[in-house]
This record gives sequence, structure tokens and C-alpha cells, in this order.
Amino acid sequence: MGRECLAETYPLSFPCKLCPNGCRPTLKIPNMPHLSYSGAVQLKRELRETNAQVITPDDENYAESITRFSESSEREAGAIVRVTSTSEVSKVINFATKRYIPVVVQGGGFSTSGSSSTYGGIVISLSKMSKVVVDPASRTLAAQAGATWADVDNVAASSGLAVVGCTVNHTSVGGTALGGGYGWLTGRHGLIIDNLLSIKMVLADGRIVNASTTENTDLFWAARGAGQSFGAATELVFKAHRQPNLVFGGYLYYTTDKLPKIVEFANRFEQLSTGNEGLFFGFNAPINMEATMIFVRPFYNGPRLEAEKFFQPILSLGPIVNETSMMPYPQINTVMNRAAEFGGRKRFSGTNITLPLQVEFMEELYRDFDKIIKTYRRVNETVVVFELIPYTEIIKVPSDATAFANRGKYYNVGSIFCWYTPELDKKMGSLQNDMMHKIGERAGASLGEKLGDGVGLYANYAGISPTSVD
Repeated sequence: MGRECLAETYPLSFPCKLCPNGCRPTLKIPNMPHLSYSGAVQLKRELRETNAQVITPDDENYAESITRFSESSEREAGAIVRVTSTSEVSKVINFATKRYIPVVVQGGGFSTSGSSSTYGGIVISLSKMSKVVVDPASRTLAAQAGATWADVDNVAASSGLAVVGCTVNHTSVGGTALGGGYGWLTGRHGLIIDNLLSIKMVLADGRIVNASTTENTDLFWAARGAGQSFGAATELVFKAHRQPNLVFGGYLYYTTDKLPKIVEFANRFEQLSTGNEGLFFGFNAPINMEATMIFVRPFYNGPRLEAEKFFQPILSLGPIVNETSMMPYPQINTVMNRAAEFGGRKRFSGTNITLPLQVEFMEELYRDFDKIIKTYRRVNETVVVFELIPYTEIIKVPSDATAFANRGKYYNVGSIFCWYTPELDKKMGSLQNDMMHKIGERAGASLGEKLGDGVGLYANYAGISPTSVD
């Protein structure tokens, strides 16, 4: 691509996750020591003139500060620093880099790979950096990286606008956006990063830089899809879009005998979709139901009559639970929050599918999933979801325009496996990997066909642990 190695332009104190030249340089650095007690005292001293809060193991709120979405991702940090500004982030990173102390950044803490946790290092918590400002005249929205998508949705909606954001609203803006970002509005407006106008980042040497199409352009290229490897994002500016109308959505639950008809409808999705629709469906075993169920999450950005006409083949199947309704756009991103609650041990993974899907194969997957639910205790929160979000706008952006590597004529499959005992860690990881591999091999895009220039795996589902930033 004719680019210089970004690891040279933006020096890191940790291995580079992605390089435009295809290399994965590992910088030669000393073994990183843990933050000692005296080091924590020194850190507090250096931040005493700021508003940052330094939390160490002897503080009563330490245990709460290292809590994560998945218990298997929790680590005993040397210190947690709750920062309030970009300059404070710079001070902490500069402190850590000079002493070769590992540092990670925590947005929402939803990574299940442990990338927002550290043994003995420093956690930079962005929880206090949650300010969101919208400019209706220019239709832009600025958000600090620790803001949640709920913050963004609500502020944008106050001006009749919406930003392409995550399909759950608990997650942080920075963490989701750096990996690319799919949302219900992607079918009309592209990925989150395709609507990103600029980003403020703190590099590993403490420098504060702005990146956009006119400033630090190589860094802006890298940040959109691989930003977790190049620094700590602190502020992001997005395009906002007019969203005056309510949207249609919610949960539908069906018994397994309805799966063939649901698959039949899914196979027609590409031909029917105009970009205003979305369709999630998959397997789940709700604790209040006696069997493994088929769930469907429809989305329609338009009037109820149009929505019900579009989804009539699904709605007419007689769901045993129908929680669909018209709602404000911010509310649609709360519907799946039940799957984003803290507690227990969890693991994300994913793959891709292309249409048409074979009914027999989907029934086989249902049996595989149901066997897991019936074999192991307290795993009923596990979910496998097939995510049909129109890709027309996604593939309009050339693959080499950003570091995002998942642009192709296919759809994501996401899974979150949930359990409660450490003894099941390896087993659940193995079962999840086997299922995702099976789906990708038998129903996914093949290289040279629908994959295009994509890799067929959404980075935020990959389960890869960046060394430094979540």
C-alpha cells in the first residue's frame, strides 16, 4: 500500500497488532515489572494536582474497580486510575512507559479476552470521561471515549438525530468504534468507523495527537479498525443523521419447529432489504423457558405498517413471546442488554455466513447448541446469533481505505458462551471454537468468492487480546 510502518511513526511500548505492510513487529523492550507500592505512591504524587483518582489494592473500592463483564477477564492490577481528561491519560501513559510498566485502557470493561485488565500493571479507567456534545447545525457529535452508546443515543435523540452505534448500549464508545462497529443503522449509513470524522489519541510516549482525513492521516487509517494497537483514544467525533421517526423492533421467541420457516425468510433477506432493515436470529435457552428456543430480533427504520408487512412471514408464525413494538431509536439498543449484564464467566467469538443457509444444517446446529445447554450446568445464558445487517454500504468503502478488514458480501455470526465455574473455562472455549469453525466451514464465505478483501471475522468478536488497549 506504499505506507511506512506505523510502528516507526507512532512508537509503541508493546507489540504492533496490525501493520499496513503486513508485518507484526515485536519491539525489543525489557521485561515489564509490576507497579510496586512505592511506584503507586509516586504515581499518586505525580497526579496530585489533577482530578484523577488513583485506586490501589488497599483501597476499599479496589475490588469493584477491577470487576469486569466476565469474571474470567478480571486481573489484580497494581493501580486503577480514573482519569477525567486527555492530559491525565497522557501523564499516566508517560509515567508507565518510562518505567516499562504495563498499562491498559478500560472503557466499558466488556472485553472477554482480558484486554482491559492487567496483572500488576496500571488500568486507565475512562469511566469519568463520558461527556457527549451534539451540534445539530453541522450534524456532528463529539463523545469522550468512556461514554456509553446510551449516552450518545440519548444526546443525539434530543436533537432529532442518531449516530451509527452498537446494538447494545452498555458498551463504551471508544472500545466499540476502534474495532469497526456494526449497528442497526449500518444498512443505511455504514459502519461506526465510516462515520468517524476525527479521533484524539494519546500515544505510548505520552504525545497527544488528533487524527482525521487531514491530520495524521496514517494514524487515522489505522485507528479505524485497529486503533487499539496505536494508543489510547480519548475523544471521537462522528457524523450524525436525521432520525425523526420511531423504529420497529423487539424480541420474538419461537419453538424449534419454526426454524425452517425462519431460515426461509432469512434466505430472502438480501432480495427484500432496502437498507432500513435488520434481522438477528439464533439460539438461546432463557431460564424462564423449558427448552432451547429460537429467537428473532427484527429491526425496521420506518412506519409500523411497513415493518409488519416486511416481517409478516416471521410474525405470522405464531411466536410464543412477542415483545415487538414501535420505539424511539435509543430504546432499540436496550433490547439486547439482558445479554450484556456483568457476572459469571463469558467469552466472545464469531465467524461469518453467506446466504442461502441450508435448513438441515441449521437444525444440526440447533441440536449441537441444545446438547451443550443440557450437558453443562448454568450455561443457559449462552447465545449464538446470526446477524443480518445489510452490507451494501459497508462494501462501498474500499478495503484499503481503513484498517478494518471485514468488508465483504457476508454476514457476521456472534456468540457469547456463559458459565460460572473456572473448571469449565477450557471446555467452553473449545466447544465455542468448534461451533464457530463448523459454521464458518460449512456456511461461511470462501476465499476468493464472497469474502472479497475481507477476512470473514469481525475484530470485536475475534477474542484476540491486544497487549495494551481495550
